[in-house]
Amino acid sequence: MAKSEDWPEFRGPTGQGHSAAATVPTSWSPTKNVVWKADISGIGWSSPVVAGDKIYLTTAVPVDGKEVPDTDRSLRVICLNAADGKSIWDKEVFLQKAAEAPKIHKKNSHASPTVVANDGKVFAHFGHQGTACLDAKTGDITWSTREFAYAPVHGNGGSPVVVDDLLIFNADAAANPAVLALDKATGKLRWKFDRQSSAQRKFSFCTPLVIEVKGIRQLITPGSGVVNALDPATGKEIWHADYGQGYSVVPRPVYAHGLVFMSTGYDSPVALAIKPDGTGDVTATHIAWQITKRAPHNPSMLAVGDLLYMVADNGIMSCIEPKSGKVVWEERTTGPISASLMYAGGNIYLQDEAGLGVVVKPGRLHQLVAKNDLKERSLATPAVIENDLLIRTQSGLYRIGKR
Repeated sequence: MAKSEDWPEFRGPTGQGHSAAATVPTSWSPTKNVVWKADISGIGWSSPVVAGDKIYLTTAVPVDGKEVPDTDRSLRVICLNAADGKSIWDKEVFLQKAAEAPKIHKKNSHASPTVVANDGKVFAHFGHQGTACLDAKTGDITWSTREFAYAPVHGNGGSPVVVDDLLIFNADAAANPAVLALDKATGKLRWKFDRQSSAQRKFSFCTPLVIEVKGIRQLITPGSGVVNALDPATGKEIWHADYGQGYSVVPRPVYAHGLVFMSTGYDSPVALAIKPDGTGDVTATHIAWQITKRAPHNPSMLAVGDLLYMVADNGIMSCIEPKSGKVVWEERTTGPISASLMYAGGNIYLQDEAGLGVVVKPGRLHQLVAKNDLKERSLATPAVIENDLLIRTQSGLYRIGKR
């Protein structure tokens, strides 16, 4: 049997929500088509990551066992056996003292960034609380650092990416926002990019995306008021586009049809398509189109074939012609939603905040395939393992497979 693909980072092997799985379940419930459910202590909204026969995710466990805002928390990385969901190892990476932990948003957790599995290591990022590298087999900590702490707003959020020998993440703090690249072998700083924008509120929670344009790699990294394209090896800027006062930017960018697609954050998000072949300030020259209605605050977009899809946080899904920005259809598809869109087995998957999983057929008509209710809060983006789904809820992780 051919080896199935890994799901090594937030939004999968491409970072854009695509799985190569041919057949993925479209029907499930808390008891139907459940291969297993693993109970997870604490609370964390990081997405599951798959490397070989193991699954990795993070959580924040109250030290005294009481889930109240003002408590010390153990920030942990967990490794599960993919076959049965049983714990292989469960490692504390940092102890988060309540007195030193700024308050978080009610929809956030203290363990929201998704880990990266790369080259036998697991890279765990807890935003302002610290970053670490663990051995994927044993959970032993190779290195950890809290050197790059910053003053957050609403907690942590954006996930890191690995590029060659670098671990890169956004540090869009309340002040002095930056993008940092650490040596993935040592955790030492290799470069820092100081983000400049006119946005009054500097904090954001975005995950960068690496793309290639005319043979040159670009690190696309949105922040408050601006999206920057950087040389991932050096941190030098290639181009940037401004979008005013947009802040608390969450959706990961998407690259398709020669365009970068992104959303500009709070208070009124705008969906943008940007041509990434410019240099310097491209605000006036390279924004191909923008959509001011029903753009997402939180869910990342999805490109499938010759169409682009996005879902607003209120559950209204839009289908868009990516080159023109023409809206093909808009339909209410879920309840309130934060998780990003995912494509697998020929279908688009949406997971809303109440635990409702909705399956939609891509195309120029809104075609509902199924609705599946896990009846439990769910803010994490699903993942794919072999031909099964991994769906995280507040109490645990489901492996959904055809049974």
